[in-house]
Amino acid sequence: MVETVPAGRFHHQRLDIRRWIPAFVSSHRTLFTTLWVFVFLSLFVWQRNLIDGFSFFGRTVTKPMPKLRPVAFNLTDFGAVGDGVTVNTEAFERAVLAISKLGKKGGGQLNVPPGRWLTAPFNLTSHMTLFLAEDAEILGIQDEKYWPLMPPLPSYGYGREHPGPRYGSLIHGQNLKDLVITGHNGTINGQGQTWWKKYRQKLLNYTRGPLVQIMWSSDIVITNITLRDSPFWTLHPYDCKNVTIRNVTILAPVYEAPNTDGIDPDSCEDMVIEDCYISVGDDAIAIKSWDQYGISYGRPSRNILIRNLVVRSMVSAGVSIGSEMSGGVSNVTVENLLVWSSRRAVRIKTAPGRGGYVRHITYRNLTFDNVRVGIVIKTDYNEHPDDNYDRKAFPILEDISFTGVHGQGVRVPVRIHGSSEIPVRNVTFRDMSVGLTYKKKHIFQCAFVYGRVIGTVFPAPCENLDRYDEQERLVKRSASQNLTDIDYDF
Repeated sequence: MVETVPAGRFHHQRLDIRRWIPAFVSSHRTLFTTLWVFVFLSLFVWQRNLIDGFSFFGRTVTKPMPKLRPVAFNLTDFGAVGDGVTVNTEAFERAVLAISKLGKKGGGQLNVPPGRWLTAPFNLTSHMTLFLAEDAEILGIQDEKYWPLMPPLPSYGYGREHPGPRYGSLIHGQNLKDLVITGHNGTINGQGQTWWKKYRQKLLNYTRGPLVQIMWSSDIVITNITLRDSPFWTLHPYDCKNVTIRNVTILAPVYEAPNTDGIDPDSCEDMVIEDCYISVGDDAIAIKSWDQYGISYGRPSRNILIRNLVVRSMVSAGVSIGSEMSGGVSNVTVENLLVWSSRRAVRIKTAPGRGGYVRHITYRNLTFDNVRVGIVIKTDYNEHPDDNYDRKAFPILEDISFTGVHGQGVRVPVRIHGSSEIPVRNVTFRDMSVGLTYKKKHIFQCAFVYGRVIGTVFPAPCENLDRYDEQERLVKRSASQNLTDIDYDF
């Protein structure tokens, strides 16, 4: 709507503008630049309104669901009812079956519209996009009798919590290629509260199932969704290649939600995890290649990039490697990570009997805010599924670097606990300054660690490490890398 200005008022404004223009516009170039900026900002606002939805005469325009495949179905086409009460398992299964027949045509998309869609576990298929609209919520049925049993994973050798079978995941996929799970930040909700209570009361006869588990698959993309309240681990890619996880929010209570890890890359290769927010009841991210059975399975986790994350874990750690790492973990980069209000920030954990290796691990630009222990490397995490392991299978830990570590409110910034059987070799610290809550002497704790400190590091590093200046010239050689000053009392 255009406002009409009276002629006399307009004439007065025009005279004011004539006096103002010479001071503001000294050349045609300045005027052109001003107009160009105005047009650009107008286009930006207009495009953002198109993308995000906007209010027009009091009516909110919602985001349409884009068509990402040649064929798209709505879940309601298969009889689903989003009232939070009706069980929609058969509708999901019919939809996936229809998409499974479209692989040669580029696959199909299943749109889950706004609503609360209760379901038992169901499987996905190749060349499929599962798209959750804004305000769409897939709810896992809480009665475990509707959850199918599956054999234990071959690298595990047993159910994680009980011998024998395990419960499957709410959303599951095996031997898939080209799978996308995305949306307008719709939610997959495992409704894990019942599971957590029964687990604590020892009322479950089988290992709890993850929320989303993809196995033996490749070319997986998971973006722009929320995963919450998983019965067990939240997102578990197992023996997968070429996986992208981006802009995913993962939530569970930080207390009394046992083993609700956020993302567990397990024997995976070529993976990117970026731009995520994770606050859960166990590790936010835990890279694995499982226990002693993983030695014979022989599938390492490698070539994994983790960046631009905000994470929280009051029970365990922000980003962990292990302790199940018998198949090996290598070539992992963690950068631009904020860990807040957590028990530990980044951790590597293993034990005698694991075998395997953790090597070529790079940490860059880490920020710790109110964290009990910042960096942990632990080699006596003695938790084994059974007694059938080689007690002389000692893991190898080497080539681990930390560059750009900062923060505040940290109780113990570094605790590296190697041993004579499992020394930690070639560790590097550079550009580190962490504000402390405790002022004791030995707060940079080490045992059986070999490595170096480059430049200035605060607090003062342990005596086990060689000192170099900023130009990487040797200043002081360590007298004893086996010196032990681990203090678990603080």
